[in-house]
Amino acid sequence: MQKLYVAMVGLPARGKSTLAKRIRDGLLAEGIQARLFNNGDMRRALMGAESTNPDFYNPANESGREAREMICRRNMELARTWLAAEGEVAILDATNVSRARRILIEKTLTDHPVLFVECVNEDQLLLKACIRRKATLPEYAAYSEDEALQSFMKRISYYEAIYEPLEEEKFWLCVDSTANRILGERPCEGSPYYPAIREIVVSAWVHCLYLARHGQTEFNVRGRIGGDPPLTARGRSQAKALARHMRHKDINWVFTSTRLRSHETATPLLAGHPGAHVMAFKEFDEIWAGDCEGMLYSEIRAKMPGVTAGRNASKYTYAYPNGESYAMLRERVQRGLRRALFLAGDTPLVIVGHQAVNRVLLSLFLQQRSEDVPYVYIPQNQYYHISMTPRRKVFERIPYQEEIF
Repeated sequence: MQKLYVAMVGLPARGKSTLAKRIRDGLLAEGIQARLFNNGDMRRALMGAESTNPDFYNPANESGREAREMICRRNMELARTWLAAEGEVAILDATNVSRARRILIEKTLTDHPVLFVECVNEDQLLLKACIRRKATLPEYAAYSEDEALQSFMKRISYYEAIYEPLEEEKFWLCVDSTANRILGERPCEGSPYYPAIREIVVSAWVHCLYLARHGQTEFNVRGRIGGDPPLTARGRSQAKALARHMRHKDINWVFTSTRLRSHETATPLLAGHPGAHVMAFKEFDEIWAGDCEGMLYSEIRAKMPGVTAGRNASKYTYAYPNGESYAMLRERVQRGLRRALFLAGDTPLVIVGHQAVNRVLLSLFLQQRSEDVPYVYIPQNQYYHISMTPRRKVFERIPYQEEIF
């Protein structure tokens, strides 16, 4: 059976290594022997702190260019040796952004086909967040945060100077790494592995997502909608109970809305996971009620009967005056989810959302009828655990014990 090389392509902070690991894990789950060969790991082992200097990546730096090519050749030889033995798919994880580098790969690895997989991501918010995260890696331990950021940005600029998108290569896939969407391809026809790889790159991978609703607020008690109220005493107790319940769980990222009640609910959780990253997304803000923000439902029924009638007729499609509908909410929530999953990679994450937001989030996984989305049950003393890969689907609602008031 013909074996396969997969060579990743793309600028730094575009999700290459996350996708490379998913390809490996997805193939292994299918019983296909796949292994990663990461140029960065070899560079750090061989070159140490020297390779952290951004000028190491300057195309005009002859010694740096020779060192990078040496690392590339070594990894290719390791991959070829492994495929000659028990391996089936060898994944070369590196930037490989220049046409010259890809020609070198194609001319060197002639024993089996080479499939190039390019990762594209032009979401500026995600790029900035990814670059900040890269700047916290151990190789930047001797740098201040600003120095690390400047160093990494300069490194990226050198890669950008020689970047050439895929086009002339024999076999390739170009992937929007934030949306799991193929932007272009030249299929590796006849390869028994290509269909599996193609499915892996377009599948939404959620290894471990916890979806919680904020604790009780005064608006919840009184029946007011929207606004930016703080938690009640019971709401703060619920937040502490959630944090206690999850204190032994591995959590790498916590995403909140920009609203106070979401932040207050996340605070005890973050205190118990000091190493977790935290980020607030406007995409996770509660549905905007427009002219009805802060009103009681009873006030809306009495003063704005048309709003009540419109929502009763079609709660999913009806938009509050100068506000949003569930249908409108879905678009931004879906964008927020893509961003959160991209940043977290395959690590565990928590989203502390709101009732309507969580309804939409759940509907993205459950594929519910749109008319049923506004009625999904979202309690404040339970959370959802979701894990979905091409071979594994887990969806469960888990209660946690709160203090009785």
